[in-house]
Amino acid sequence: MTSRSKPTWSDVKGKLAGFDRQSLIGLVQDLYAASKDNQAFLHARFALGGDVLKPYKATIDRWLWPDVFKNQDTSVSKAKKAISDYKKAIGQPEGLAELMVFYCERAAGFSNDIGLQDEGYFDALVRMFGQALKTIDALPEDCKPALMARLDAVRHISRNFGYGVGDDMDDLLAEYGLDGR
Repeated sequence: MTSRSKPTWSDVKGKLAGFDRQSLIGLVQDLYAASKDNQAFLHARFALGGDVLKPYKATIDRWLWPDVFKNQDTSVSKAKKAISDYKKAIGQPEGLAELMVFYCERAAGFSNDIGLQDEGYFDALVRMFGQALKTIDALPEDCKPALMARLDAVRHISRNFGYGVGDDMDDLLAEYGLDGR
């Protein structure tokens, strides 16, 4: 390592260069055992198991629709991190779109269910709605209708929230030529 106090990827890469195949596999095994996030990453990267989106959806669900009877709280940043983690692991556009739409569904559903009045939470929902539209817009035509129908249901629910949430979603749909007013 150089005289810098904080190691970088270059430092790690230099150390890895000296590993033989067996040592490298052992290191990956240790990383796999170290955390569920690492397991989800490797499962997604190598398309292992049934639904590679499942652990990411579970994280989104936990942080956007918490169990209020257990005094759990919401965390937009932790829910968004699940999408970011998936993007780093594999980043398939269809999977990203699915996670973004799922995020919108869970955020809108929770808000509607408990009557949440949190402007920051709503702002994050509208931003994710826009990101979902942008991601869906880049997908093949046959992938779009089902995802768009789900976003339209989110928009419908979101009109109940106030704070201009429904209007903002209408504006975003119009921006993509999908005006559903």
